[in-house]
Amino acid sequence: MDTLRGIESFVRSVEEGSIAAAARRLAITPAAASQNIARLERVLGVRLLSRTTRQLGLTEAGKIYYDRVHGVVHDLEQAAAVVSALNEEPRGQLKIASSVAFGRHVIAPLVPSFAARYPDVSIELVITDRSIDHIGEGIDISVRFAQQLEPGLIARKIGSVPLIICAAPSYIARRGRPETPEDLRHHDCLVYRFAVNGRLFRWAFIRDGLRFEPELRPTIVSNDIDTLAQMAIAGAGVTRLGTFIAKPILEQGLLVPLFSGDPAQGTARIDHEPLEFYACFLDRQAETPKIRAFIDHAVQSLKGRW
Repeated sequence: MDTLRGIESFVRSVEEGSIAAAARRLAITPAAASQNIARLERVLGVRLLSRTTRQLGLTEAGKIYYDRVHGVVHDLEQAAAVVSALNEEPRGQLKIASSVAFGRHVIAPLVPSFAARYPDVSIELVITDRSIDHIGEGIDISVRFAQQLEPGLIARKIGSVPLIICAAPSYIARRGRPETPEDLRHHDCLVYRFAVNGRLFRWAFIRDGLRFEPELRPTIVSNDIDTLAQMAIAGAGVTRLGTFIAKPILEQGLLVPLFSGDPAQGTARIDHEPLEFYACFLDRQAETPKIRAFIDHAVQSLKGRW
């Protein structure tokens, strides 16, 4: 048991950046945490941490040991949470990570109503398009669109978002309106680049039940959807936006939708492949009441929204 306390104190010290911070997380004194680590080092016969008055560092042995044991501490913590929470109301810290645009426009507005319903849950929302490490960063839920899903995660669909190809009236007046997706190869396209792998996000359409990806001519690329929207409003070109971003802009007339079809002119509607979003967590054992509650809240709140 002393060894387990030492491992826990060691792992938390590394994660928190100091023994004092680890002690606060473990609800023990800094002296107790330091003693736990010292006993562990004596048992192992090696020095794990190099301590100075200003910072805490890992020795070579400490790096190797941390890589092997930090997952064990996480598993034990999750197991205890699952067992103790079987008949409990959602409580504790809930750390959610979400892609930037969806997190800003959709997930963030859901948080206040969830917090009001579950006052014993404290929430941290991380907005980022980079790759997320659930264990290393203590993430309970990551909200991702389908193209960001990774193997090894449990994914539950929370919404399907229509995508709209659009351009500013000023651009259409200057360059003309593309009538079909194939026309996009002759137009200035504002395209999103994935932050994780650097690839451009392809535009896929559905016509007569068949999926196809037309050739594009990317003239401006960004890793931020809101930035692309602002450049489109300024008349820089044609872009693709989720409905949660596009709707208020279209209602103001700042952008106009393309390929929506006009029966009076005999043009057929061409649908864009929707963007599906998922709430992801590590495994079934990690699905605690607070995680289930937030995912259920998101599903219910977004049901029928688009």
